[in-house]
Amino acid sequence: MRRILVALKRVVDYSVRVHVRADASGVVTDGVKMSVNPFCEIALEEALRIRERGQADEVVIVSIGPDEVAQQLRTGLAMGADRAIRVAAPAGLEALTVARCLLALTARESPLLVLLGKQAIDSDNNQTGQMLAGLWNRPQATFASRLRLGDSAVTVDRETDQGIEVLELDLPAVVTADLRLNEPRYVKLPQLLKARKEPIETLDLAALGVEPGAQFERLGVSAPPARAAGIRVDSATALVRVLTERGLV
Repeated sequence: MRRILVALKRVVDYSVRVHVRADASGVVTDGVKMSVNPFCEIALEEALRIRERGQADEVVIVSIGPDEVAQQLRTGLAMGADRAIRVAAPAGLEALTVARCLLALTARESPLLVLLGKQAIDSDNNQTGQMLAGLWNRPQATFASRLRLGDSAVTVDRETDQGIEVLELDLPAVVTADLRLNEPRYVKLPQLLKARKEPIETLDLAALGVEPGAQFERLGVSAPPARAAGIRVDSATALVRVLTERGLV
C-alpha cells in the first residue's frame, strides 16, 4: 500500500499571546487554546492532496504526547486523514526522542513518504525531520515549497537564502513543509463531529523500543526584555551622530 505518514504536534495556537509561568519553568498552557502546529497542518494538507490525485492510498497521522494530543489528531481526521496513531508519552519530548519514535513507526507502517512541518512554533528547533532522515538513512528535503511525487522518486522545490533549490529524492524519503507549500483546507463542524467517533490507535514508548531520556536541562524561561522607546532626530547629521555613539556605524 502506498502510505504517507504525517507527524502532527500540539502547540499553543499562533493567535494566543503567550505568558511565562511565575516559576520560569515554561509558558502557561492551562486554559490556553491549543492547535495543530501550522507547519504540520501544511504537511497534512499536502499528503491529502497527493492521495486525492491518486498517488497514495492512505494518509496516517501520528502525534506523540499525553491524552490531550488526541484533540489535534481528531482535527487531522476531520481534514481527511485515514488513520490516527497516538504515542503515549510525556509532553515536551526532545527532538531526538521524537525522531526515534517516528523511526519505529516507519518500520511498522512502511510509508513511501514521511511529511513533517519544517519546525514547531513553540520550540522552533527545526530538528526532527533531519534527525529522522539521519536515523532512517533515507533522503531528505527541508523547507519544501513545492512537491511532485513520482513512482520511485519525489521532486521537491526547497526555499533557501539564495533562492529555490530543486532536489530529486529516491523514495522512501522525508520532506518538511514550509509556509508556501499550500494553504490548508478549512475544517467544517460536521467533519469535526464525525471525527470524534473515529478510533485512535494508542501505542506507548516501550512498545516502540524508545526511552524518553533527556539530553538537555532547561534552566529557565523568561520573557524578552521590553523594547526601549525610540527617539526622534532632526537631521541626518544627528542620526549619524547617535548611531556612532551607539557603536552602530
